[in-house]
Amino acid sequence: MAISFGGLGNGVDFGPVVDALVQAERFPIDGLTQKKLQAQKKQTELGMLGAKLLSFQGLGNSLRNRVSFNKNQVNVASPSAQTPLAASVSSSAAPGTYQVTVNQLASAHQIISKASTAFSESDADIVGGASGTFQFQVGTGSIHTVNLDATGTLDELRSAINDLGAGVSASVLNTGGEASPQFRLVLSANETGLDQAITIVADDTNLDMVTTGVDTFQAAQDSEIVLGATDGGAGTTAITINRSSNTLTDVVTGLTLNLQAVDASNPVTISVSQDHSAVKAAISDFVKGYNEIVSFVNERTFYNTETKERGIFVGESLARNVLDRVRESVFSQIGGLTTYTGASQIGFETQTTDGTIKLNEAALDSALSTNFSAVRDLFVKNATTGTKGIAELVVNAIDGLDDIDTGSLTRRQNALTQQVKDFTSQITLKEEALTRFEQQQRLKFANLDGLLARLQSQLKQMQNAFPTTNG
Repeated sequence: MAISFGGLGNGVDFGPVVDALVQAERFPIDGLTQKKLQAQKKQTELGMLGAKLLSFQGLGNSLRNRVSFNKNQVNVASPSAQTPLAASVSSSAAPGTYQVTVNQLASAHQIISKASTAFSESDADIVGGASGTFQFQVGTGSIHTVNLDATGTLDELRSAINDLGAGVSASVLNTGGEASPQFRLVLSANETGLDQAITIVADDTNLDMVTTGVDTFQAAQDSEIVLGATDGGAGTTAITINRSSNTLTDVVTGLTLNLQAVDASNPVTISVSQDHSAVKAAISDFVKGYNEIVSFVNERTFYNTETKERGIFVGESLARNVLDRVRESVFSQIGGLTTYTGASQIGFETQTTDGTIKLNEAALDSALSTNFSAVRDLFVKNATTGTKGIAELVVNAIDGLDDIDTGSLTRRQNALTQQVKDFTSQITLKEEALTRFEQQQRLKFANLDGLLARLQSQLKQMQNAFPTTNG
C-alpha cells in the first residue's frame, strides 16, 4: 500500500525529500544499466565483425583450390551470317582451338496418317468393328498400346496416346479446307535423333497406318559435325561425329556445343582460353572483403582528443587481435614458391593512412598474363608440396578466431553474454532493494509528519490554555 503525506499539519512537504533520497540510491543502478547497454552494443558490433569475417572466409574459400583458378572463356568465330553454333565452357576444359563444321542438325521424327484415310470430323468414329487396337514404338523401346471401343474417335485416340507419356506427342491436323476438312493423326517424337524414330506396330482402326502407311513430316536424324579438317599435306584428318541431340556435351571435355544451323562450307573456329578477368574479379572481391573488415574496426576504434568521444572497440584488444590475425594471413610470405612469394608482388599495396589494401590492377594484370600459374600457387593449397597459400591461411585464421572452444572471438562473445546476464541480475536485485528503501523512507517520514502534527496541535492547546496578556 502506498504511503503518502502532505505536510499540511506541520508545514513541511517530505515528498521531494524522499524522491531525492531514492534518486541518490538509483545512481548505482543507472551505472549498471549503462554498463549493460555498453556490453550489449559491443556484443552486437562483434557479431557484425564476425559476419564480415565469415564473408571474407567465403571469398578465401573461392580462391583456395586449383579448380577455383580454372576459369575459362570461349570465343566462337564464324564467317557465316548466322553462326552455326554457340559454345559454353566449364573449368574442366583445356585451353585450345577447335575447328567445327556443322553438316546436319538432329531432328525429331514426325509422321502423319495418309490423306486417303482422313476424316471429315475430328470426333469421327475410327473403329470399324467391336474394338480397335493401336500400337507404336519409339526407337527400340517398349511397345505402347491404346485400346478403343466400338465408338472410339480420332480425338479419343489422340488423347489416349498423350496420356501414355510414351515420349510421343499426338495431335490432329486438318490438311483440307473449311468446306471439306481432312483430319489426320500426327505423331511427333519428343526427343531428337535416329534412336527416337516412331514405328507403328499395329493399327486395326480405319487409319490403317500399318498397311496404308504414313507420310513423313520430318525424318528422324542425328546431328553431324566435322571436327578438324583433312589435309594430306599437313597430315591432318577430320573426324565426323554424330549425336542424337543438337547439344553436344561429350565431344570436347568441358565444352558444350549448341548446334543452331547447318553450314557445311564455313567451319567455325572455337577458342578456349583462361579467363583472367574472372580470376581478377575474384581477387578484387577478396581485397574488398579484407578492406571491409579493416574499415569496420577502424571506425570503432577512433578517439577524439577534443570531444573525448571514443569508439565502441577502444580498449577492446580482440578487435586489434582480429586485424593482426587477418593481416598476417594475407601478407604472409609463402614458403616453397619461387616466382611470387607474397601478395605485395601481385599488386597488394597497404595504405599507410588506414591499413586497407589498394589493388594495383596493372600489376595484377601483368602477373596474370605472364605468370598465371604462379599467381594461382600464391593463393591455393598445394596437396603435393604441403604449401598453404594466402587463401588457405585466411580460411584457417578465421576458423581459429571462430573456434567454438578456443576461438578468441567466440570466447569474447560468450564473455559479453555472461556480462549482460550478470548486469541484469544485479540490476534486478538493486531495483528490488530500492523499492524496499523507498517504502521505508516514506514510512519513516510519514511517522515524522504525524509526530510533528501532534506536537504542533499540543502547542496550540497550551497557547490557548495560557493566553498572554498585554501590560
